[in-house]
Amino acid sequence: MSGPQTPPRAFRYYDFCLVGMVAVLLCSNLIGPAKVCAVTLPVIGLVSFGAGNLFFPISYIFGDILTEVYGYARARRAIWAGFAALIFASVMAWVVIHMPTADTAYNQTLQPALEVAFGTTGRIVLASIIAYWVGDFVNSYVLARMKIWTGGRWLWTRTIGSTVLGQGIDSLIFYPLAFYGLWASDTLLLVMLFNFLFKVGVEVLLTPVTYAVIGWLKRKEGIDTYDTSTRFTPFSLRDEGERRQPPPG
Repeated sequence: MSGPQTPPRAFRYYDFCLVGMVAVLLCSNLIGPAKVCAVTLPVIGLVSFGAGNLFFPISYIFGDILTEVYGYARARRAIWAGFAALIFASVMAWVVIHMPTADTAYNQTLQPALEVAFGTTGRIVLASIIAYWVGDFVNSYVLARMKIWTGGRWLWTRTIGSTVLGQGIDSLIFYPLAFYGLWASDTLLLVMLFNFLFKVGVEVLLTPVTYAVIGWLKRKEGIDTYDTSTRFTPFSLRDEGERRQPPPG
């Protein structure tokens, strides 16, 4: 039997982190896919990728911050908020695109642009939502567990290690579900590998920023959560309180 829970408390910056995570998630999934970028890299040559991949890794950084500072249970609430927002945005985009268009020159010109920008196929939308849900929960779970195992030391191992697993599973789910049978197998593997390495690279490059934000939030909020008695089921919105001391040993 677990000990008594600390009553849930209000935080000054938790809501801002949650909103930031959801905003990045929505923008990278709705605006980003509308443009495919092509850049020439040394040694590698010409590389193409969706513009959203430049910003999607930031949602994982928000996930790291939420889990490290506020704990898995509160990060779980943010993940579900992002999941609900993605579903609503996808449904809204579908409705807007398929509503009858007014017979004016402006609207007749606008409709094809809307279809290009927001008319992602249902298969890609479904793959994106599933991959996000699974990948983010893996990221949060791994970080919370590693924090206990390391006694709160070596933050960089948690942020990068959890991202490697979370983004890896995200990529393994999204690309085959979205593009298998549409792309050649070798192309699919190359795109999947490049995007995985790119996203992990963003996490590594922004590690100093992640350190600074986490340290600042812990000082301002007066909290450093250890999920020693948290139920790690994703199917809950319960706020399970805080554990501010590392486990013994």
